[in-house]
Amino acid sequence: MRVEHIGDCTLYLGDCRDILPTIGRVDAVVTDPPYGIGRDGKPRSSSRHGGHKGYEFRGWDDGRPSQETFSTILSLASSVVIWGGNYFADLLPATSKWLSWDKGQRIDQADAELAWTSLSGALRVITLNRAEINQDGAVHPTQKPVRLMEWSLAQINASGVVLDPFMGSGSTGVACVRRGCGFVGIERDAEYFDIACERIRKAYAQPDMFVERPAPAKQLSMLGDE
Repeated sequence: MRVEHIGDCTLYLGDCRDILPTIGRVDAVVTDPPYGIGRDGKPRSSSRHGGHKGYEFRGWDDGRPSQETFSTILSLASSVVIWGGNYFADLLPATSKWLSWDKGQRIDQADAELAWTSLSGALRVITLNRAEINQDGAVHPTQKPVRLMEWSLAQINASGVVLDPFMGSGSTGVACVRRGCGFVGIERDAEYFDIACERIRKAYAQPDMFVERPAPAKQLSMLGDE
């Protein structure tokens, strides 16, 4: 296992099933788990919309997280956002405040994606063109736009320390840096872990001048990590 500390962010290279039980409570969880639909890679394509780059299939989307993993996640925070919630509806409690990302294009892919939240309230929708992923720098086959993750944080009024146990390329971490939150990320793929570290370092190097930085976030450490 490897641990990187970058600003108010603590990043773990490892399996969240091993690491989550060692982490204390956090202020919020915002994550985008594997859906179990085989989207861990995709061939390159081209179209009048610009197409997308290709990604090696790595096998991490062969199955979705277990009921035990979701139970552990829900025990760590009262405010939780889980993208792809429609794939996990049988594993999560009923709730009223769902989030919807309208991707701003009507092509031969999903028009929108859904996120489950632990909170009560009205369903909320954001329209954000999927092309923003390319503007962020597309590096992951299921990458979410950073602005979408910032909006997700705002919908639960996230502050303090935010956890993402399926960090991928680090979009949630970048959003946390921009919002002024602390961040704990876990990723088991070494290449994506390194990409996430680099993106978060760059986010600190190019801070949002309109965000007032809070006092340093409380530090979370894994048992045995000094």
